[in-house]
Amino acid sequence: MTMTLAGRRLAALTAAAVLMAGTASAESVVVGYQQIVGPFVAAIADGRLDEAAKKAGIEIDWRQFSSGGDISTALASGNVPIGVIGSTGIAASTTRGVDMQLFWILDNIGKSEALVARNGSGIEKPEDLVGKKVGVPFVSTSHFHLLIGMEKIWNISPKDVQILNMKPPQIVAAWQRGDIDAAYVWPPALSQLMADGKVIADSEQIGAASVPTFDGLVVDKGFAEKNPEFMTEFTKAMAEAYADYNANKASWTADSEPVKGISRMIGGEGKDIVDALNMLSFPNADEQISDTWLGGGATRALTDSAKFLVDQKQIDSALPDYAPYVNASFAETAAKAEQAAK
Repeated sequence: MTMTLAGRRLAALTAAAVLMAGTASAESVVVGYQQIVGPFVAAIADGRLDEAAKKAGIEIDWRQFSSGGDISTALASGNVPIGVIGSTGIAASTTRGVDMQLFWILDNIGKSEALVARNGSGIEKPEDLVGKKVGVPFVSTSHFHLLIGMEKIWNISPKDVQILNMKPPQIVAAWQRGDIDAAYVWPPALSQLMADGKVIADSEQIGAASVPTFDGLVVDKGFAEKNPEFMTEFTKAMAEAYADYNANKASWTADSEPVKGISRMIGGEGKDIVDALNMLSFPNADEQISDTWLGGGATRALTDSAKFLVDQKQIDSALPDYAPYVNASFAETAAKAEQAAK
């Protein structure tokens, strides 16, 4: 039977409506990440986190941010419900009223954040920073440890050093122009600076003398409460990625697929990414929920970070308790799933 023109138009419109309905069926959620290395970024690249989200009927819109401060702002605005922020940034944001929760420790920073002096700057040791220009992303874990080092270890007044607020790409550009003498930053920017500089202190040393720093995944509290299935599946996939890395990290060579995936996501050479991975440690699900991290240590770190930020006049006052901003429940579920699978 021949269809009339009107009938063909109606059929076309109906088909388009069905197609649009199918396309719009999955909710889209923005997840913000930074230029950091680790199983998390590899899991973005290989698609396992996207697959986990789809189990809950959600599609992830991955967006790279240049700093934790930018992600904090996006979280506060409601535009980004999940993102990567360093421990100091989490302390600052929660104190300022951003209703977020830390639910996964991405890495123990250790040697992966370092104070590097540019060759020819005349800086041989931290005490030589007096009168020099130092680039660092403000309200970051690097900023926190730079100031801790100055005041608690090297007996330097921050007023005697020109500390400049720069994002990692700006630090690299300023370094190459010769506009700064030193920088405190993380890879891949750190790796680039090492070509024409040397480490004079790092966060492993400073953390041992004060408090450790870490990168974490945070989630808007309201979003987590409304989307428990997504949070559970997402965190289980994170746990699988971390278990894979810790069991097979020797195979993460410069030409391996995970390292290539990280390079695609954040840039950088394979060798530099491997070097950066070796500077970090990545807690598995059992370690996540231990007293060292989400079971207590993270709360203590946020408390100490907040006190320091008050001293530095970055925030007006600290909160009485940071425990409400740490949520171990999703990691606990992931740990139980791992145990059951063994």
